[in-house]
Amino acid sequence: MLSHETAAEVHGLADKPSKVIHVTVAANLDPARYGKIPGVVIHRSRRVVRQELPPWQLPRTPVAETVLDLVAASASFDDAYAWLSRATGRRLVSAGMIKEAMAARKRMRWREWLTDALDDVADGVMFPLELRYVRDVERAHGLPAARRQARRELAGGVRYLDNFYDGYRLCVELDGRSSHPPEQKWQDADRDNDNLFAGDVQTLRFGVRDVTVRRCARAGQLAAALMRRGWDGAGLHACGARCQVTARNSPGSAEVPRILLSS
Repeated sequence: MLSHETAAEVHGLADKPSKVIHVTVAANLDPARYGKIPGVVIHRSRRVVRQELPPWQLPRTPVAETVLDLVAASASFDDAYAWLSRATGRRLVSAGMIKEAMAARKRMRWREWLTDALDDVADGVMFPLELRYVRDVERAHGLPAARRQARRELAGGVRYLDNFYDGYRLCVELDGRSSHPPEQKWQDADRDNDNLFAGDVQTLRFGVRDVTVRRCARAGQLAAALMRRGWDGAGLHACGARCQVTARNSPGSAEVPRILLSS
């Protein structure tokens, strides 16, 4: 049956065709018996699950199984997470269906991480950059949890905010690109202006470096912004021995956190 990148292409999970055709056969079959087929990669699996299809369509792995095959073959967890978010974001499969397929596999790379990641996906954390923000900036430093992909009706139309702290009128937008095309920059500016005029919502914009090498500094800045808007700072803490984000204040104080990290 078709599998991996080829099944992803057929399911609409991949945006471009793979360079080779991926096929999966049962583990007790020896691919050598078929000889070498140019342009075809044959995978062997102890767990062969075929999607129920009419006989005139090419057999293929179901979407959930295809996602897990791609996850297992990914070079990094960020790449693996991208497959999860793409499949669920396109409404091709639910996080629960992927969990069910994963439970049936005796061996699964990154099983514990994937279980947590699927919970995040179900909550609206759609891309690797967003996962890093939630995991390494927000949760790692005890910051409040934002509402993901928050829908707001503004003067410029319906807007979806990456991370919206409703009670504090604060929004964090994430951008993985090093630069925007001019039209995108104006769209972002329009959204920020709409947010501000519609309810005094402040917008912070973080990129890749902000959620990786600068994550502690950005966590401190975000904590300061939240405290200025009413957060009591309860739970704010350093993420590790080298993290120097600390709170000078006790819960309920109006003082902002002391940020010692310079990067």
